[in-house]
Amino acid sequence: MDFALTDEQEMIVDTVRTFVDRELVPHEDDVERLGEVPPDLVKGIRRRSLDAGIYAANMPTEFGGGGLDNLTMAMVDRAFGWTQYALHYIVARPSNILQACTGGQVEDYLVPTVRGERVDCLAMSEPGAGSDVRGMSCRAERQGDDYLINGTKHFISHADLADYTILFAATGEEQTARGPKKLITAFLVDHDTPGFEMASGYNCVSNRGYHNMILNFDDCQVPASKVLGEEHKGFEVANAWLGATRLQVAAICLGRADRALSVATEWAASREQFGQQIGKFQGVSFKLADMRTKLTEAELMTYRAAWRMDRDQMTDGDAAMAKISSTEMLQFVADEAIQILGGMGLMDELPLERIWRDARVDRIWDGTSEIQRHIISREMLRPLGG
Repeated sequence: MDFALTDEQEMIVDTVRTFVDRELVPHEDDVERLGEVPPDLVKGIRRRSLDAGIYAANMPTEFGGGGLDNLTMAMVDRAFGWTQYALHYIVARPSNILQACTGGQVEDYLVPTVRGERVDCLAMSEPGAGSDVRGMSCRAERQGDDYLINGTKHFISHADLADYTILFAATGEEQTARGPKKLITAFLVDHDTPGFEMASGYNCVSNRGYHNMILNFDDCQVPASKVLGEEHKGFEVANAWLGATRLQVAAICLGRADRALSVATEWAASREQFGQQIGKFQGVSFKLADMRTKLTEAELMTYRAAWRMDRDQMTDGDAAMAKISSTEMLQFVADEAIQILGGMGLMDELPLERIWRDARVDRIWDGTSEIQRHIISREMLRPLGG
C-alpha cells in the first residue's frame, strides 16, 4: 500500500475540507438548537455541493457521479466527519446498493439520485429485528405482477428527506442447518405509494438534526418492476452495501476524532495552570500521545480496508475491523479530550460534548460492535471447521 497521496487525491480532499469549513460548519449551532436542518438550507447545500462537483462522489461517472475509488472516498468521508452528520449527509453518497438497478430503474431511480433530483433512504431494521436481519417480519407477498407489503420498519435514517425507500422485506422461507430462515427481497418504494405511511421516530441524543423515522406498510402495493436485484436475493444485495457503509462510518469517525484532538491539543498548548501550559504535565501530554496513537491505528485499519476493497480483496472481516477500531477509538478520543478540558469540555460553546454524544451511536448502527466481532471471529474459525 502506497501511503503517499496523489495530486488528485490532495486536490479532492482540500476541496471537501474547504466546502465543509465554508458551507457546513457555520450552521452547526443552529442545527443543534433547532434539532433540524431547515429545508431551504438543505436545498442550498445540495445545490452548492453539486456545483462544486462533490455530490455523489462515490457513484460511477457513467451515471453522473464522481467515480472516486474507495480509498479516496474514505479520505473524503473523513473530511466530512469534521462537522455534524445532519449537515454533511446532505452532500453525502447515495447508497451504493442503487448500482443494482436495472432497466427502467436506472433512469427512474439511479440517475436522478446521483444528480440530486431524488433522495433515497434504506429500510431494514424493525422493532423486533435489528442485528438479526433474517428475522424480519415485514412481508411482501406476490400477487400476480405486484407485491403486497405489510409491516413496520423503524430507525430509518433521514427518511424525512427522501422521496423513496430501498425496502427489505421477507418474501419466503428456506430450510437451513440452523432451522428455517427468511428469504429477503429488496424493493424500490416511492413515498407517494398508497399504503405507505411515515411517522416521526424517536428522540436520539446522537446526531441532532438527523432524524430517524418509522415506516408503516399497510397493503402497500408495489409492482414487480420495483424489485431491486432478484427476488429472494435481497440479502446478497444488502451484503454488497454493508461493507462500503461500514467503511463510511469508520472514516467519518476519523474526521470527528481529528476535530476532538485538535481542540484538546490547542487547549493543552494555551491553557495555563500552576504557572505553565497544562500540556507540559505528564497527565495531559500522555493523553494526547495515546489519542494520536489510537487515531493513527484506526486510520491505517480503515485505509487498508478501503485499499483492499479497490482491489476486490476486502473481506467482511476487514470492514468489521475498520469499524470497530474507528468507532471505539472515537469513544476514547472524545472522552479524553473532554477530560483534558475539564468542565469546559462539557459546555456547548465547544464541539466536544456534541462529538461525545454523537460517537455513541457509531458502535450500534450499521452493525453493533458485537456483530463486528462475530464477523471477524467467524472468518477466522470457519476455515478450521468452526
